Amino acid sequence: MSREEIVFEIAHELGFDLCGIAPLLPPPAAGRFEAWLDAGRHAGMSWLERDRARLVDPRRLLPEGGSIVVLGLAHSRGAVELEGGGRVARYAAGRDYHNIGNHRLRRFARRLAAAGLGGRNRRIVDAGPLLERSHAARAGVGFESKAANLLHPRFGPWFFLMELVIPHELEPTTEPPPGSCGTCTACLDACPTGAILEPGVVDARLCLSHATIEHAGHADVDLRERTGPWAFGCDVCSEVCPWGAKAPDLATRFGTHRAVESGSLVAWLEAGQAFEHDFEASPLDRPGREGVARNAAIALASAPSDAGRRALLRALTFDPAAVVREASGWALARAHAADAGVRGALEEAARREPDATAKELLARWVRVRP
Repeated sequence: MSREEIVFEIAHELGFDLCGIAPLLPPPAAGRFEAWLDAGRHAGMSWLERDRARLVDPRRLLPEGGSIVVLGLAHSRGAVELEGGGRVARYAAGRDYHNIGNHRLRRFARRLAAAGLGGRNRRIVDAGPLLERSHAARAGVGFESKAANLLHPRFGPWFFLMELVIPHELEPTTEPPPGSCGTCTACLDACPTGAILEPGVVDARLCLSHATIEHAGHADVDLRERTGPWAFGCDVCSEVCPWGAKAPDLATRFGTHRAVESGSLVAWLEAGQAFEHDFEASPLDRPGREGVARNAAIALASAPSDAGRRALLRALTFDPAAVVREASGWALARAHAADAGVRGALEEAARREPDATAKELLARWVRVRP
């Protein structure tokens, strides 16, 4: 059995759905990535600029050279919705894939070492400095889509990528799975913010996934109306993709985290000292307590209810974070402006708000008329 066959056999035995081997060389998309960075389309993700050199040349990750083993783990499931109408990106509904992926990669590395493919390595699960989609496409794990993600004929866009960089030069896999986007423009047409500027180019400054996960501070005012029910992430471009329509239901693989299963927009808005416990071992904790509560407030504007109105009024008055108080004021002005009690609460909140930015924004929401 060849070394490459050993890699594929171990990956299969450990439950990975996809496997490919890429050379430890600059990825095909290196030039496009640098142009994207230079255009400022990475928004507030400053680590991408800081890691530019390693992203463009992965040999800096493992100077002794070798190969990149690209692995895929599918996570397809049905649409995910919280009580009260909030939507959650499907990938984030279960247990934290970073933990699961790292655990499997450690086992994978140990098995490779036992088979004579050991040595210093680098494990990467999403957060590492690697242009993983470009390497994965080169390795035949999938093909790059017009929404700038990776597609597979069976799993569509619904799979996680992870990599093990090893100090062994293996024969790369070069035969890509069949398929392409062809003339389809469903993702470009459906994107609620126009973030997909052209095929393969996404401006993170407009992307709802960035806005609800990575963006810190006050939510972008221009994006709020178009955020709709999305409280964490956005699946619109993936949901309209024909390649993902027949993906298998693998919800049990990662389960459903308690913050989703028993959570609601009101509960997320009012998450307090128990936040770390309630969101432990979930991708949902990425924005922190303030970000989660801010997102819930904005999503409540798209699903008005008495319970939501009461929770927003409480947050407007008592939440310790200015970004949450202000987002609650915006949601109240948008969904409950005709309520005289709401209007009075907004006026009072704007008058006594200590944070300068929140105060200025709340004054704007006071002027919103039903």
